[in-house]
Amino acid sequence: MNNFKKPQIISVALCVFALLVGSNALAFDAEAGKKKAEQVCASCHGLDGVGIIPTYPNLAGQYVDYLTKALKDYRSGQRSNAIMAGFAATLSDEEIQNLAYYYATLKENRLPVLDLK
Repeated sequence: MNNFKKPQIISVALCVFALLVGSNALAFDAEAGKKKAEQVCASCHGLDGVGIIPTYPNLAGQYVDYLTKALKDYRSGQRSNAIMAGFAATLSDEEIQNLAYYYATLKENRLPVLDLK
């Protein structure tokens, strides 16, 4: 076991890490996510990820894991919202990942808050 030198162990660890990270990156397709967003999400959350009215959440810049979990929770009923549950029920795991990745890649762009005083 002591035949390995520290630089070799580090090199092997970095290669394994790169393979794992690279395989996850290939699993997401932002262009497919954008197409699905145009069909399903944009009417409320905007294609740019900014909700069209203040009560609709902004999705731009959210974490992939957060968006993926939220959509899966809507689909399974663990998270409750009739509108979102209906949309999420139509999505496959792959479509959910692609949507989450697409919105996560967008720059967070919140609308300015108006001071009505």
